[in-house]
Amino acid sequence: MNEVLPISPPRAWAEIDLAAMKRNLAVARKASGCALMAVVKAGAYGHGLEDVAKALSTEDIVFFGVANVGEARRIREAGVDTRIYLLGATWSEERPEIVARDWTPCISSLTEAAQFDALAAAAGKVLKVHLAVDTGMGRGGFVADHLPEVMRELAALPNLEIEGLGSHLPSADEDEEFTRRQFDHYRAVISELGGPDTFKWRHLSNSAGLLGYDGTVCNLARPGLMLYGVSPLPGHQEKLSTVMSLKSRVTLVRTLPAGHGVSYGRQFVTTRPTKVATVGVGYGDGYPRHISGKGGEVWIRGRRFPILGRVTMDQTMVDVTDADDDVREGDEVEMFGPNLPVAEVAEKAGVIVWEVFTGITPRVKRCYKE
Repeated sequence: MNEVLPISPPRAWAEIDLAAMKRNLAVARKASGCALMAVVKAGAYGHGLEDVAKALSTEDIVFFGVANVGEARRIREAGVDTRIYLLGATWSEERPEIVARDWTPCISSLTEAAQFDALAAAAGKVLKVHLAVDTGMGRGGFVADHLPEVMRELAALPNLEIEGLGSHLPSADEDEEFTRRQFDHYRAVISELGGPDTFKWRHLSNSAGLLGYDGTVCNLARPGLMLYGVSPLPGHQEKLSTVMSLKSRVTLVRTLPAGHGVSYGRQFVTTRPTKVATVGVGYGDGYPRHISGKGGEVWIRGRRFPILGRVTMDQTMVDVTDADDDVREGDEVEMFGPNLPVAEVAEKAGVIVWEVFTGITPRVKRCYKE
């Protein structure tokens, strides 16, 4: 006899609004005025790689930008056939799969190019590749001064089609003067190599680049963070819609006397009788521990309440003494979302939004809605 057992709802979950993501994509398209590569690396910034790729695959995306072959494979195994672009340098053991599956790598060295050419020749195909040019990031790509010579050597590799030229902005959200020089540098490189028609795809702008700068030298942009509802530049946030809301529930409510410590290290000690709500989420779920003692708040029953003491691995304590309505076990708690911007949480924790999003752990259930 098979016993039917009850299934509990999740204690912590992330609501992912795919319709909001598509609205953010439309903002990116309008701001850039060109084709788009949706950056979905790191599990679509913690939002769920397969579900995000499926949702965006119908939105006229030219490429999905991923960090490695594992992410590329997961997209294909999810039944999505949008072209895959590998954003960083690859290593030799990855290249046979890249060629076999016709993914598009960016090339940072002649050694890479030669191996890709040999693999493509053995497979009887021509592989489309993009060149990476280092205009200031220092992480990969050809040094711009070497590119004319590189292009001559690449011309001798018949099984590669040099389809695009890309670069990366390291400081578009911090250093406007440098970034404008970087765009000028990239424009000069394009001109030196024969002009815009030399490459089918020219791409430099990330989210900050396409929101804040003249990217007309490019015909492809790579929005990442803005797709997920956060602007890296001030003055643009109101254009974007919240995509992820991290939520949990109150698991316990108690009143502690004055002089009672709360959480590890007794960082916080009550000075009055204090009603404390325990919330079923912690740094083991990806909520940043470093927000402890930094003025972090949560949203319960239509208002903010302060976090008490240190965030623990699985639980967070909140002061609900001044609640207008009784806070009860089972009440929904927003850790960040439309009422508590994730950028505010990141700032108080002393981290970046990218880190908060990608740090949400697998035990947090992703719940998708259109």
